[in-house]
Amino acid sequence: MAKKLAPQLMRRGLEIFAVISLIMFAAVLFYGNNLGQFVTAMVNLRWGWVLLGVGVASLDWFGGGLRLYVLARHVYPATSIKGAVLSAGLNSYAMMLTPSQAGGGPLGIYTLKRYGTPIPEGMVATFMSFVATILFFAAAGPAVVFLGAGDTLEEHGILGVATLNDLFRLSLGGFIVLGAVLLALIIFPDVARRIARRIVSWLERRGNPKMAHRISGLNEGIDRAHGAMVAFFRGRGWISLAGGVLLTGPTLANKLLAGYIVLRALDIHAPFVDVVMLQTLIIFLLYFAPTPGGSGLAEVLSGGVMSIFVPRELTPSYILLWRIYVAYLTVAAGSFVFWRWLKLWEEEGDNTSDEAASTTPL
Repeated sequence: MAKKLAPQLMRRGLEIFAVISLIMFAAVLFYGNNLGQFVTAMVNLRWGWVLLGVGVASLDWFGGGLRLYVLARHVYPATSIKGAVLSAGLNSYAMMLTPSQAGGGPLGIYTLKRYGTPIPEGMVATFMSFVATILFFAAAGPAVVFLGAGDTLEEHGILGVATLNDLFRLSLGGFIVLGAVLLALIIFPDVARRIARRIVSWLERRGNPKMAHRISGLNEGIDRAHGAMVAFFRGRGWISLAGGVLLTGPTLANKLLAGYIVLRALDIHAPFVDVVMLQTLIIFLLYFAPTPGGSGLAEVLSGGVMSIFVPRELTPSYILLWRIYVAYLTVAAGSFVFWRWLKLWEEEGDNTSDEAASTTPL
């Protein structure tokens, strides 16, 4: 069932993502109101920065894969580095094609399982990657503010109500609150286990007998996941978690640095730290976007926030390059891998059918 459902979800998500992205880019191009300037800007790009952006975009896979490998091998030492890299990349790919980024975790966990990591340990490693992201922002954000970054953002606001720096601090507060909740669940893992067991019990009561039998088997996985979670708070577990937090920088490099790289590719100069702060704001605001990959919202939000540095006539060029780095390259690479897997699934299904037919008595 999962093998049939996943391709349908990915295909539909890809279609919606592509259609909305095309419509919004056409709208942004109309907003720029200068097709000639758009063409000129794309022809005269600073190609060294363009190539750097392509390299940084690959960190969705390699940076995220290294972080996942460091975290996963603590709870399952036989974790494959190749599996971790593919899991991280396909996680990002599925996040782009599902509302509120909901599909990333399941596909990432499945990929780890495909390369030998059991599901409970894969779930914990994936969850700890998310925790590392939240802790990274919760720690780095206040440090940046304390060092006085964001002065340029104080000069620009939204409708005269709040400055961009105020919005950054608000999004930072969201990361800090979320980080506190996650830490509470991690420090008191028994609470999380009890919640999970209650959900399983409710599903058992609500489902049919056959489904209830399958669901009851989840309790063993919950216990294993609980044990893996506790392992991060013993001995080397703290080192693995700290490594995951440090590796979050490279993991999110494409999202944090894409804005600055695109500005330099367009020969626009802007304060590096202020641009990174704005990219952090955009990441937070898009995290729960209801459209696949935040399509539609991403173009409007990024264009609006970055308008303090990007002239109106260059907005289409900026949006196109920015989306290539933060989304399109990952979607293209993920589609290539995922549809190759789909072909293998179909071949495996055909082989299974042929074997069943050959053993059926006439």
